[in-house]
Amino acid sequence: MPLPAFALDDWKPVSRLGAVISISFYLLFLFYAAAMGPKFLILDFANLMIHEAGHPLFGILGGGGEDGFGHTLMVLGGTLLELIVPFACAIYFFFQRQCFGTAFCSFWFFENFLYIGVYMSDARRASLPLVGGDESDWTILFTQWNLMLHDTQIASVTRMLGWLGVIGSIAWFAYRAYRNPADEPL
Repeated sequence: MPLPAFALDDWKPVSRLGAVISISFYLLFLFYAAAMGPKFLILDFANLMIHEAGHPLFGILGGGGEDGFGHTLMVLGGTLLELIVPFACAIYFFFQRQCFGTAFCSFWFFENFLYIGVYMSDARRASLPLVGGDESDWTILFTQWNLMLHDTQIASVTRMLGWLGVIGSIAWFAYRAYRNPADEPL
């Protein structure tokens, strides 16, 4: 018995006006993010709510407790959920073949890496304001994993992945918009 074939439809067309507005928005956000440097960006307010919801959600999934895998999963759960939500949305829009949604959600996914890197680099300094505790997630995790001396290096790589990802998301969207334009004048 042959395996079922898996085929995707063509991407939905992208209007030129929509592409220009979207790419302009993304580029303006990149300039804003670069000007702010390693700081809390406006999109991070939404990410923070998702992050904080991840702690109890993964705490339940991990079985709770103050030590062991359940505790680690609970601490890591904030970062996991803030990455899972935009990634899942990107996958949804990918299978719907919607360029706008796929591009935005992949941009959102990689934008998370920018602040995750800031949060990681603060593990030793502990100067960032925290929502629900005295010790940051990354202080706990890097200490537990014996990586505290490498916090800034790991953070730099994380931020670089974020920058490459957001730029790649914009480039992919521009490519898709150019390859599959809607039949309408600008």
